[in-house]
Amino acid sequence: MAILYRALAAALAVLMGVAPQLAPAQAPARGPLVLAAASLQESLSAAADAWTRMGHARPVLSFAASSALARQIEAKAPADLFVSADEAWMDYLAQRKLIAPDSRVSFLTNRLVIIAHAASRARFDVKPGFALAAALGGGRLALADPDAVPAGRYAREALTALKVWPGVQGSLARAENVRAALALVARGAAPLGIVYATDARAEPAVRVAGWIPAAAHAPITYPVARLAAATHPDAEAFRRFLISAEAKAIFRRFSFGAR
Repeated sequence: MAILYRALAAALAVLMGVAPQLAPAQAPARGPLVLAAASLQESLSAAADAWTRMGHARPVLSFAASSALARQIEAKAPADLFVSADEAWMDYLAQRKLIAPDSRVSFLTNRLVIIAHAASRARFDVKPGFALAAALGGGRLALADPDAVPAGRYAREALTALKVWPGVQGSLARAENVRAALALVARGAAPLGIVYATDARAEPAVRVAGWIPAAAHAPITYPVARLAAATHPDAEAFRRFLISAEAKAIFRRFSFGAR
């Protein structure tokens, strides 16, 4: 009887020109939570947009230094996927059994560049003993913290191999991540910096003043893995999308190499 009464009431409301009240629509469910290296901001956001256009809930993206994210994961921060800017921090989590080992794939590559403000005329032929310290002119060299952050580690390794590290290590502007180092040069707080080529591309206020030889440091690779504590049902599907040919084409648009 109750069902019949509700049906008759709804029909009467329509006849009287009164629209029945509908339950409020639920907000779309969120997608998997992805912790990703700061250098991936634009490219991973574009990949997430493509995934959303396929009818999925948009992934939640959180960007920071790989070192900071790995420590958050170690501290049991809830997340589903991790994308690191180097193998070492993914190794760190693997050793602690915090990733699903069969899900780890290295899928992107990058290059290091020396950047200057867009108005600067600085240019470098990057080779052993090149005049990096002199070019600072008493200013500081901006780079991500070389004691922890992948971009800074790669930079220190390269400058050491090029025999210029001793001349600049006392003149560093240490940043919490590579995008913070980029911002120091963009706003003129540091005359020069070392970042990834993809970061330089993303910031019109800087220009590439020199390319660091790839042979001067370990290969720059980005691994992705599903976390052992992942709970989102789309975590594995989004991970597979990121390593697909379609997603790699998106990353290439942002100047990443794809493996």
